[in-house]
Amino acid sequence: MERRTFLKTAGALGAGVTILNFPVFGKNAPSNKVVLAFAGVNSRGNYLAECFGQHPNVEIAYICDVEDGAIAKGLDKCKGFAKKPKVIKDIRKLVQQKDFDALVVAMPDHWHTTAALLASMNGKHVYVEKPGSHDPREAMLLAGLPAKHKTLIQLGNQRRSFPSLQQAVKEVRDGIIGRPYFGKAWYSNSRLPIGIGKKIPVPATLDWELWQGPAPRADYIDNLVHYNWHWHWKYGTGESCNNGTHEIDACRWFLDAEYPMEVQSMGGRLTAKDDWEAPDTQVSNFLFPGNKMISWEGRSSKTYQFEPSSRGFTIFAEGGTLVNLGGGDYTLYDPAGKKIKSINPSDKAEGTNTVSATGNLDLFHTGNFIDSIQGKASLSSPVSEACKSILLCHLANVSLRSGKTLEVDPATGKLKTKNDLWGRSYDRGYEKLLMTS
Repeated sequence: MERRTFLKTAGALGAGVTILNFPVFGKNAPSNKVVLAFAGVNSRGNYLAECFGQHPNVEIAYICDVEDGAIAKGLDKCKGFAKKPKVIKDIRKLVQQKDFDALVVAMPDHWHTTAALLASMNGKHVYVEKPGSHDPREAMLLAGLPAKHKTLIQLGNQRRSFPSLQQAVKEVRDGIIGRPYFGKAWYSNSRLPIGIGKKIPVPATLDWELWQGPAPRADYIDNLVHYNWHWHWKYGTGESCNNGTHEIDACRWFLDAEYPMEVQSMGGRLTAKDDWEAPDTQVSNFLFPGNKMISWEGRSSKTYQFEPSSRGFTIFAEGGTLVNLGGGDYTLYDPAGKKIKSINPSDKAEGTNTVSATGNLDLFHTGNFIDSIQGKASLSSPVSEACKSILLCHLANVSLRSGKTLEVDPATGKLKTKNDLWGRSYDRGYEKLLMTS
């Protein structure tokens, strides 16, 4: 697949400002077609089907979901494609099909590692949405799958594929603002309370047994599916892994940091009394070898947008500062606050959009995955690297939930002291698979 990316310098907008346009794909597709299957097509997965469908020589052969309404949405999204995808509800049956190359996973968090493991064991490449895992142990398991099964696994932290941010990282590494030592990131939203859930009969349109998958069994409640599972520890990973993932990863990327020495996080459900178990307000700090540090502040509810954007990060260096406002943009400042350079992609990101916070910039990341399968590129975010950032987000949750500052081995990322929140228990039908892999 030949992909052309055009960069246009917009002199009319002022000195040092560059506009980055999106990839334009050739009409003549190459012969090495990539056939995809999608697991989870209600929201983010539905959008990813649209993204992958825009790349030449990509076919969507299957969609997999456990809810009839989501399946209908997935089929509707694929109406304009050359072939109508087949529907398989059970991912365990899906991965056994021989006629597709890669699985795109946009299921709830508690399914991410299990889905990637099942696909890898069947020789499929995997694109898995962040966080890719439910806890630190699963993050470590996910990171080791490609080497074990000789497959590719890309995590959905798409900023790693943005040409503008790749350029920014190179400039920082080349010393344009000196040695970077501190990354400060933020996320703000105004999510509504979810109320107190009631136990009700499972809707006829939902396979609740398959939805729970590897998680311990529980009664169905009416305020969980489709989105609010994010705030229940049994299924979700809170805002830290839901959105903190992106900017924490960007900070680690710019700082060229690996595993931390110390992790400390505080917060709670401070704005409402409901079933929301994860914090709506959280501040997490990560200390690394080499005099480097990252801090992330998440505010999920009733938030006045204090910063200039709903999400972003700032990199502080010994000779200047870099500011990102949530998308592929960045601005460099000298120590006196004078602007050195500003880069602005032509697509405006919307940080609170739960489907796509970065708009068409996602095409770079999905395209990179396809190119890598075809042997024309290397993954921008292989899980062996991406899981180092995901581990930070999980460790923040472990620190918060246990009320402890965590001491971490910076060589391995593992805790120096045992903590029961490192992993989780599984349903008996999945326990052997996940505990022995």
